Amino acid sequence: MSFNQLDSLYRQVIMDHFKNPRNKGVLKDSSLIIDMNNPTCGDRIRLTMKEEDGIIKDVMFEGEGCSISMSSASMMTSLVKGKDVETALKLAAIFSEMIQGREYDASIDLGDIEALQGVSKFPARIKCATLAWKALEKGLQQNGNDEEN
Repeated sequence: MSFNQLDSLYRQVIMDHFKNPRNKGVLKDSSLIIDMNNPTCGDRIRLTMKEEDGIIKDVMFEGEGCSISMSSASMMTSLVKGKDVETALKLAAIFSEMIQGREYDASIDLGDIEALQGVSKFPARIKCATLAWKALEKGLQQNGNDEEN
């Protein structure tokens, strides 16, 4: 597959998640609610999660933002739902490396998330792509600290 074909495919995946977001809405019985925004561009997200016994049972998002921000949230929620907290945090770290154009563990299947790989070429858009992931990390880390106290 040529670079242009791959780029076109990635754009289609991103637009599909933007126009048909997965897991959009608010969980009524969430155990975690995380609000974050990107003041430089106005993107905002509310992530609601239900975590039980170290497993992300369900996760949803709502918010406003560009196609990169909202499609990343859709992809992230699809990827981490059903995963244990440790795996979700590992996926967030891998995504962070990938989106910054650094070496990352390519043996891990990131699914549709790989469509965002090209964002690394546009530093101003990296914050858009990472907003949902930062909310995930913040929520899971806060929840872990709450359980220790």
